[in-house]
Amino acid sequence: MRQPAPENAARRPDRIILLRKDAPVQPSPGQPCSGCGVCCAAEPCPLGMLISRRRVGRCRALHWDADTLLYRCGMVSQPGRYLTWLPPWAHSAASRWARRWISSASGCDATLVGSPAPR
Repeated sequence: MRQPAPENAARRPDRIILLRKDAPVQPSPGQPCSGCGVCCAAEPCPLGMLISRRRVGRCRALHWDADTLLYRCGMVSQPGRYLTWLPPWAHSAASRWARRWISSASGCDATLVGSPAPR
């Protein structure tokens, strides 16, 4: 049986987001973050809207960590890169603040359904 579409689904056309093929698989909603990048590549969270200065499209703070092969929030891992006015001694506090604001320990809340690009 098909689930009814969310109210705002009619306003959001299908869109293509590009992610690295070596990125982890998107977890089920509620499961711990896998670092797949799907949610932040689709649209910025409220913190990402401030950092990116936009409400739609890929968050500018989303970055690929080549060492761990995961997508990460730059405001958590590199806050000084996005808040250039922030003194270095405040970076760890900003990282903790960002982690709390994006609710990083709450589990995946992305309800997006993706499919791999055709070959």
